[in-house]
Amino acid sequence: MDDVKKGQPERMQDAIKTLDLSSINALIRHEKGRDLAWLLLEAIDKTKIVKLNKIPARKVGNEYFFTRYKSGNISIAKNTDGNWQFTAKTLNALPAIIDELSDKNSLSTNNNSADYLPWHIQFRQQLPDVLRNRSFLLENWKWLGILLTIALGVIIDKLVSFLLIIFVKKFRSHAKTATFLDTPDDILRPLGMWAMAAIWWAGLNLLSLPNQAMLILLVAVKVLAGIAGVWAAYRLVDLITQYLRYKAHLTDNKVDDVLVPLISKTLKVFVTVVGITFVASNLNLNVSSILASLGLGGLAFALAAKDVVQNLFGSITVILDQTFHTGDWIVVNDIEGSVEEVGLRSTKIRTFYDSLITVPNSVFITANVDNMGNRKYRRFKCNVSITYDTPPDKIEAFCEGVRELIRLHPYMRKDYFHVYLNNLAASSLDILVYVFWETPDWSTELRERQRFLLDILRLSNALDIELAFPTQTLHIHPESELNKQNKPPLQDIANLKNQSKQAAKTIVEQTTGLNKRPSPVKF
Repeated sequence: MDDVKKGQPERMQDAIKTLDLSSINALIRHEKGRDLAWLLLEAIDKTKIVKLNKIPARKVGNEYFFTRYKSGNISIAKNTDGNWQFTAKTLNALPAIIDELSDKNSLSTNNNSADYLPWHIQFRQQLPDVLRNRSFLLENWKWLGILLTIALGVIIDKLVSFLLIIFVKKFRSHAKTATFLDTPDDILRPLGMWAMAAIWWAGLNLLSLPNQAMLILLVAVKVLAGIAGVWAAYRLVDLITQYLRYKAHLTDNKVDDVLVPLISKTLKVFVTVVGITFVASNLNLNVSSILASLGLGGLAFALAAKDVVQNLFGSITVILDQTFHTGDWIVVNDIEGSVEEVGLRSTKIRTFYDSLITVPNSVFITANVDNMGNRKYRRFKCNVSITYDTPPDKIEAFCEGVRELIRLHPYMRKDYFHVYLNNLAASSLDILVYVFWETPDWSTELRERQRFLLDILRLSNALDIELAFPTQTLHIHPESELNKQNKPPLQDIANLKNQSKQAAKTIVEQTTGLNKRPSPVKF
């Protein structure tokens, strides 16, 4: 204890080890042991000067009585582990012994140990007898201390909460972006609750309540402090996330949009683990031994950890490979939609029928992901059907007009497109239109697609070209006319073939040229 007085608080634990605290619950053993160590030192210093050479050095034997008082004895005995400690009877009698020695001064030549006593012990010694009298299990001053501690904790809670609300309002009024305008006034409210728990915790340590009352109240306050601390940390993480999301929107790099939710969830997981560890350590719970004793539960935990690791690697794969970003339109397996959020365990995809699908990140390690949002060009293919009575020259003119529309439209790809008569259908002449748009999103693509299709309709009206739709015509001839139709003689069939060949030769000569091969298409 002399080392503690000299500024070595870590030696307090060594002093506590000399006390037999087996009768005190482990949850409050440290707090009680610290107070008892100071009381024991105070009693010894007021009784006689300790000379170590006068204390027997025996390793075995009966209980050794250091000194005797009317209120009890200070003795040392061997515990079940074979170590010599101040007995539990000694520790129980210490408060009464201190009252018995209250009028005596310290005999120690060192600094007065009373100056180093805990505050509540010094305070109790200065109180009148009426406050030190016991009423209903506790001394009167302790009842007053409990009431004051509760009231002070509530006042601190309200005061801290009020000041934090003012701070949030001022911060929100100076915010230049809409990101912080929706921040609720009480976002930091848990900090007030945590301050209240801290006041109650400190008050319980100062009051030195009986073991059972101390055990119940201190455990409750520790749990409250842990919950309030985790809750407050969650709110702080939300504020940090809002700030990071605001910074991410200022950059063109979409990786930031993916990292912000990951950072938020990582911090919350870290806060939760720290909170559980804090509460468990203050309740003297060994988390590893509990998990090891679960048996099948431990196996289930290991299997769950396997999935957690797979999902974690999946999220790392998405970030490093930049498979997709928030807002991208993707197709994975049979799921299609827009990416809303990428988390540590899963990715949320909003489908086009407005449902939300949660996909484990482990899927992205092996699945084929079609990132529609990562396209530079958006393809469009259709057939423009015109009637069979349209002259060939008009068809060529119409096709060239559509090509010119493509060249003039601002969002269309100019270096690769196709507009050609492509099929002789049952009820129409089909012109293939095969084009690409370079648009930033689907909404712009739809707008430009409508603009282009309407321009095609306007062009057909300008050239007086009629668009076709599926029709069928049934011709009925009288039987007498059918009988009049005779097959042409064989020599007439040969003449018809020659005429057809000559007509084909003339057409090719007029359009392409005989024995000439056109060069490939160039844009």
